[in-house]
Parts: sequence; C-alpha cells; structure tokens
Amino acid sequence: MLRKILFGAVSLAAIAIGAAQAEDLKEFRIGIIGGENEADRLRNFQCLVDQLPSVLGVEKVSLFPAADYDGTIQGLLGGTLDYAELGASGYAKIYLEDEDAVEPILTTVQTDGATGYYSIMVARKDSGITSLADLKGKKLGFADPDSTSGYLIPVTSLPADLGNAPVKDYFASTGFGGGHENLVLEVLKGTFDAGTTFGSGVGEFSDGYTSGNLKKMVDKGILDMDDLVEVWKSPLIPNGPIVVRTTLDADIKAKFKDFMLKLPETDAECFSAIQGGDFKSFIEVNADFYAPIIAARKAQIGG
Repeated sequence: MLRKILFGAVSLAAIAIGAAQAEDLKEFRIGIIGGENEADRLRNFQCLVDQLPSVLGVEKVSLFPAADYDGTIQGLLGGTLDYAELGASGYAKIYLEDEDAVEPILTTVQTDGATGYYSIMVARKDSGITSLADLKGKKLGFADPDSTSGYLIPVTSLPADLGNAPVKDYFASTGFGGGHENLVLEVLKGTFDAGTTFGSGVGEFSDGYTSGNLKKMVDKGILDMDDLVEVWKSPLIPNGPIVVRTTLDADIKAKFKDFMLKLPETDAECFSAIQGGDFKSFIEVNADFYAPIIAARKAQIGG
C-alpha cells in the first residue's frame, strides 16, 4: 500500500512538472524600471510589443512601467513579470531574497567592447564645484536606493576618495532624486549640490557619453551638457542584466534569448531605443557575473 502511495505521489509530481514545462503562456509581461518619464519608457519598448507576440507565440505583450526600481523588483519576485532589464544592484536585491526567482541571461556590450559602465557624479557648472573637496559639507543626491550607479557603488566606493570618510559624515546631507532623470533635474534646480547618475564613460562627457542617463536626457532635449560638470567617476560597474522569470517555459526562454541576441542586427533602432544610447551588442551572462555586486549589496545594505 505504501509503495502505491509513493508511486502515486511521484506520478503526480511528474505530471505537475510536465505541466509547468508546458506552460501555455498567453501574455508576455515586461517590467520597466522607473527613472525617466513614463511616456518615454512606453514608447521606447513599443517595438517589443509589436514584434514579440509572433516570435514567442503569445497572444499579447504587455508593458508594466514602475514608479521606481522596487516596483519592478517586487513584480519579478512575485512572478507577475516575465522579463525586465535591471541594474546590477536591483538584480542583487532579488538574488538575496530569492536566488531562484529570475535568471540573468544577457547584458549589453559598450561600443568599445566593455561590459561595464560608470557612476558619474555631476554638479552645476556655474556652482564652482569641480572636485570632491569642493563638496565637503554640501548636499549630495542619489538616484534610487536600488540603483547600482545611483547609490550602491557611490556609497561603497566614495569613502576611499574622501580620505576614508563615510559618506554620511563628509556631506551635510544626502537624499534621493526619484530616479536618474529626476536626480539630474534636481541638481540643476539646486535641490542638491551634486548627484550621482550613470554613463558609458565612452566618448565625450560634453555629449553625455555614448549611452546612459545623461545621453538619453541630451537626446530628448531636456539637458544641455554645458550646464554640468563631472565631479567624480566610479570604478567600472558590470552592465545590468536582462532577466527572465525562472519558471518561464524553456522554449519561450530560448526563443526570447535568441531574438534579443539578434536584435542589434535585425532591428538596430529598437535595440537602441530599449537600451537608451549606442551599444554594440548583447552578451550571455549568468549569476556569477554579478557576484561582486551581490556581495557589495549584502555588505552595504543587507538585501
């Protein structure tokens, strides 16, 4: 009798696994992290809404823009999103809470072949601030508490360039700008004396570099780089991952990954739109690529 019960339990488990593998996905759900104007984010990802249904064999593709980074992170943790592009720190937050929730599959390659980018601290050019020494006792703004370049890397790396002084002691105050785009606008308004955003570090600062938040703002006509000065640049940061829901059907994962890998050649305009600037291609990655960021986040924030 016990043998029959055990056999039945194993059979039911096998059926459940088979059903999960044969997931009949009707809607592919894309999460978009906060940080810039929602209308711009929706427009940039529309090309995926148009192309992915036929590629993946789903009825529709839906976009879910979040107000901040954590909105997308929680959607991925809860299994209500199938794909998103995150910063490395955002992925680390998910990994530390549930390492099996998502899989990092791809990241971007810069035009110079690098797979990293930089945290860029900027100040108003007319402020007279040109160095970290000029910022002692002043107000520093961060982009978002779950941003790699806008928070984690600055608070981790800055002390070494501040004479080993903790960030909270060196600056009069710190705060968050509500995303990278808003952070830069708050610096220009004078809310913060300087703020941390991101850029490829490739090309010229006067152009907003080749990609990143500064470049996107320049391209949208809402930022004149003549109004800013670069005060500090971090060590190289791993480019953030494209992640997919781990429980997503394996065939859909493979089709999606193949589509994205080919996108820079099949639709360069779409590739540029969703990435926000000039990139060379995608490259395959896994969780190991982000191990240093996971460790840094665990030590600095705790999860």
